[in-house]
Amino acid sequence: MSNGSVFTDIAAKYDRINRILSLGRDQAWRQRVIDMLPDGRLLDLGGGTGAANPVFGSREVVALDPSPEMLSLNEVPSRVVAVGESLPFADGAFDSVFSAYVFRNLDSVERTVAEAARVLRPGGRLGVVGLGRPKGELAAALHRIGSSVVLPVVGTLAGARDEYVYLNRSLDKLPPPEKMFADTPMRRVSLWRMGPLGFVYGVVLEKI
Repeated sequence: MSNGSVFTDIAAKYDRINRILSLGRDQAWRQRVIDMLPDGRLLDLGGGTGAANPVFGSREVVALDPSPEMLSLNEVPSRVVAVGESLPFADGAFDSVFSAYVFRNLDSVERTVAEAARVLRPGGRLGVVGLGRPKGELAAALHRIGSSVVLPVVGTLAGARDEYVYLNRSLDKLPPPEKMFADTPMRRVSLWRMGPLGFVYGVVLEKI
């Protein structure tokens, strides 16, 4: 999860920029996944500045992020600087794990999912909102062209061109979610596509 702190320098405006880029839908995409998670103790993996906090409801939230600068803007009392590939928690410590727009920054999706499974109680769930390319070669090609233009422009206006050039490149880093979550230590409950052309995905996995 070494790339997780790539947006540290623009922490104060990171959430606002994401809201603009998602046309205001980023919170609704989080909510759809969170609605499928159990109540209780939740680990916000890559919680950063706490953008998801308003939709966690009454859950007890622990925010984890590799960037102390991002976490310093997070209002939850329990904040931990760490990476997803090595979670500093006991087995079965959480009822759910949630992660939004983080998985493309991980060093290892496989190790992170295994760690999430370890810290979940039996019946606990991992919910992920992620970004990638749309399904289908034509849709993916159109999206690649569009994002290669739009994201650097937005980054330049925000004074963070390098970070948003990185974001564009990161969309091609991982296989599609249908393949990425096909074989994990947990049962796949649901996987769906959201957003323009389906470049956003949601997935919920359950520990058996």
